[in-house]
Amino acid sequence: MDSPSSIITQVSRDEEGTKAAGERGSSPSLSCKKPRSRGFFSSLFCCVCRDQPDPPPVNNNAPLLVEENGTVSKVKPLLHPVKSKDSGKICVVIDLDETLVHSSFKPVNNADFIIPVEIDGTVHQVYVLKRPHVDEFLKRMGELFECILFTASLAKYADPVSDLLDKRGAFRSRLFRESCVFYRGNYVKDLSRLGRDLNKVIIVDNSPASYIFHPDNAVPVASWFDDMSDTELLDLLPFFERLSKVDNVYTVLKHQGTES
Repeated sequence: MDSPSSIITQVSRDEEGTKAAGERGSSPSLSCKKPRSRGFFSSLFCCVCRDQPDPPPVNNNAPLLVEENGTVSKVKPLLHPVKSKDSGKICVVIDLDETLVHSSFKPVNNADFIIPVEIDGTVHQVYVLKRPHVDEFLKRMGELFECILFTASLAKYADPVSDLLDKRGAFRSRLFRESCVFYRGNYVKDLSRLGRDLNKVIIVDNSPASYIFHPDNAVPVASWFDDMSDTELLDLLPFFERLSKVDNVYTVLKHQGTES
């Protein structure tokens, strides 16, 4: 079933033309492979299709320098300079759809939010379910880290969802599809473009396609849809408590498979 995020993804492609590397939106939170031969709505949210990503590129630390008209220019970082209250903290990039919430165009009785989204002149209702323990998770993560929302979904969907989800302001910044890199059919979140040292950056995401450039910085989470007995976010908090105290995330993340 197509989620609102997959719809928003395709729609933005139609609206924004063929800008491959700079588009806005994802399946509410996934930057997965673009749906092929799906219906109109499957383009709204990019991450609805959790296909296996293509093999990752060789370069795992893409440089911040690009050539323009024969000259080398520094790419503007996606994030503003670190605020004083977050000085020294690790930057945690957090996905939205199927990581923190699940969205659908199909009406559900227990929806936490109902978001109106305009697509080609027609307003559609998006029904959003919050993952269990997401409020506690975001509260604590906002205290421990510099938290950034990074979704491959369109801002027209993800922004209002974030407004309702993040009442305490855990997210210092929000990045959408336009900040992703389109690579081999996937909207990839290139952590090297954030403007942060990679040894102090983590990405929390349910889609491996989202972090194929930087798999060593990832804390994978299981995709969530509607299991109200799920405890994954709550179970991860002790791990993040420990991780918040390290100087280099790689010293911990390389062992996460055996420690989890």
